[in-house]
Amino acid sequence: MTLATAARELPIKPGHMLAARLETSEGLVPCWNALMELKSCSNEIVLFFLNGQTDIDPDCCRAISIITHNCWPAMLTSIGFTAEEGNILRGYCDAASAPAAAPS
Repeated sequence: MTLATAARELPIKPGHMLAARLETSEGLVPCWNALMELKSCSNEIVLFFLNGQTDIDPDCCRAISIITHNCWPAMLTSIGFTAEEGNILRGYCDAASAPAAAPS
Protein backbone atom coordinates (compact mmCIF):
# COMPACT_ATOMS: atom_id res chain seq x y z
CA MET A 1 0.00 0.00 0.00
CA THR A 2 1.37 3.40 -0.99
CA LEU A 3 0.75 6.53 1.04
CA ALA A 4 0.31 9.66 -1.03
CA THR A 5 0.62 13.14 0.36
CA ALA A 6 -0.10 16.43 -1.28
CA ALA A 7 0.72 19.95 -0.34
CA ARG A 8 0.07 23.26 -1.92
CA GLU A 9 2.08 26.38 -1.58
CA LEU A 10 0.38 29.16 0.35
CA PRO A 11 0.50 32.64 -1.18
CA ILE A 12 1.43 34.04 2.24
CA LYS A 13 3.71 32.42 4.75
CA PRO A 14 1.86 31.33 7.91
CA GLY A 15 2.26 33.89 10.67
CA HIS A 16 3.51 36.52 8.22
CA MET A 17 1.26 39.33 9.47
CA LEU A 18 0.72 37.87 12.94
CA ALA A 19 4.27 38.58 14.06
CA ALA A 20 4.04 42.16 12.82
CA ARG A 21 0.66 42.75 14.50
CA LEU A 22 1.94 41.39 17.79
CA GLU A 23 4.91 43.77 17.72
CA THR A 24 2.87 46.91 17.03
CA SER A 25 0.14 48.78 18.86
CA GLU A 26 -2.33 46.94 16.63
CA GLY A 27 -1.40 43.67 18.33
CA LEU A 28 -3.31 41.57 20.77
CA VAL A 29 -2.01 43.18 23.96
CA PRO A 30 -4.11 46.38 23.71
CA CYS A 31 -7.19 44.25 23.00
CA TRP A 32 -6.68 42.05 26.03
CA ASN A 33 -5.83 45.05 28.25
CA ALA A 34 -9.03 46.76 27.09
CA LEU A 35 -11.01 43.61 27.82
CA MET A 36 -9.62 43.50 31.37
CA GLU A 37 -10.55 47.17 31.86
CA LEU A 38 -14.01 46.47 30.51
CA LYS A 39 -14.50 43.63 32.96
CA SER A 40 -13.67 46.02 35.81
CA CYS A 41 -16.39 48.45 34.73
CA SER A 42 -19.07 45.93 33.78
CA ASN A 43 -21.28 47.01 36.71
CA GLU A 44 -21.62 50.54 35.38
CA ILE A 45 -22.36 49.18 31.90
CA VAL A 46 -25.13 46.99 33.32
CA LEU A 47 -26.57 50.03 35.14
CA PHE A 48 -26.34 51.99 31.89
CA PHE A 49 -28.56 49.41 30.18
CA LEU A 50 -30.92 49.04 33.14
CA ASN A 51 -31.72 52.71 33.76
CA GLY A 52 -30.18 54.50 30.77
CA GLN A 53 -29.03 57.37 32.95
CA THR A 54 -25.71 56.20 34.34
CA ASP A 55 -22.72 57.74 32.60
CA ILE A 56 -19.93 55.43 31.53
CA ASP A 57 -16.59 56.80 32.72
CA PRO A 58 -13.85 57.75 30.23
CA ASP A 59 -11.57 54.77 31.03
CA CYS A 60 -14.42 52.36 30.39
CA CYS A 61 -15.35 54.16 27.16
CA ARG A 62 -11.71 54.05 26.05
CA ALA A 63 -11.75 50.26 26.54
CA ILE A 64 -15.03 49.98 24.63
CA SER A 65 -13.61 52.07 21.78
CA ILE A 66 -10.43 50.00 21.56
CA ILE A 67 -12.40 46.76 21.45
CA THR A 68 -15.09 47.91 19.00
CA HIS A 69 -12.75 49.80 16.66
CA ASN A 70 -9.49 47.83 16.78
CA CYS A 71 -10.23 44.33 18.03
CA TRP A 72 -12.81 41.63 17.44
CA PRO A 73 -16.49 42.44 18.02
CA ALA A 74 -16.86 38.97 19.54
CA MET A 75 -14.75 40.10 22.49
CA LEU A 76 -17.81 41.86 23.92
CA THR A 77 -19.94 38.77 23.54
CA SER A 78 -17.29 36.78 25.39
CA ILE A 79 -18.16 38.71 28.55
CA GLY A 80 -21.91 38.52 28.06
CA PHE A 81 -22.92 41.50 25.93
CA THR A 82 -24.93 41.03 22.73
CA ALA A 83 -23.86 42.46 19.37
CA GLU A 84 -26.67 45.03 19.67
CA GLU A 85 -25.47 46.09 23.13
CA GLY A 86 -21.95 46.38 21.72
CA ASN A 87 -23.23 48.71 19.00
CA ILE A 88 -25.07 50.82 21.60
CA LEU A 89 -21.95 51.07 23.77
CA ARG A 90 -19.82 51.98 20.76
CA GLY A 91 -22.27 54.71 19.74
CA TYR A 92 -22.47 56.12 23.27
CA CYS A 93 -18.71 56.17 23.74
CA ASP A 94 -18.03 57.58 20.26
CA ALA A 95 -20.48 60.42 21.00
CA ALA A 96 -19.06 60.96 24.49
CA SER A 97 -15.51 61.30 23.16
CA ALA A 98 -16.45 63.62 20.29
CA PRO A 99 -15.44 67.25 20.81
CA ALA A 100 -18.29 69.52 21.79
CA ALA A 101 -19.62 71.70 19.00
CA ALA A 102 -18.66 75.35 19.28
CA PRO A 103 -21.59 77.68 19.93
CA SER A 104 -22.61 79.65 16.87
